[in-house]
Amino acid sequence: MVRYSFGEIDSKTMARAYGKELDMSPKHAVEIARTLRGMILKNAQDYLIKVIRQEKAVPYRKYGSAGHRKGKIGPGGYPTKASRQFLKLLHDVEKNAEIHIEGEPEHLRIIHLSAYKGERVESQFQRAHGRTSPKMREKVNV
Repeated sequence: MVRYSFGEIDSKTMARAYGKELDMSPKHAVEIARTLRGMILKNAQDYLIKVIRQEKAVPYRKYGSAGHRKGKIGPGGYPTKASRQFLKLLHDVEKNAEIHIEGEPEHLRIIHLSAYKGERVESQFQRAHGRTSPKMREKVNV
């Protein structure tokens, strides 16, 4: 059984999903999780679709060494790969809510969303003249 970082859950009013060892940047995952926390589920899904289309940027607050974007958010970017993974997780939460929650699951609010580093996997990347070099790939638990 998966251990959640959120405590007690009322299965009649709350739905949840867990993504284990997802292939995305841990820094992007932390920034997206911080941005989505507190949003209504439909608004969060729309926001992620706009990030994937590069219409709206994710503000980088913790890892803000990226360049400045025009507007009011300061440093930000369009982490499309991580946004696709989060969109799948939110879709899973929506389906779990339709099955387990009595009433309307349209008004679901994201009250807890955490992203933290998972396992590091060694891989290889190609170099010139047929050589390879080691590379560590990081996974994320959401």
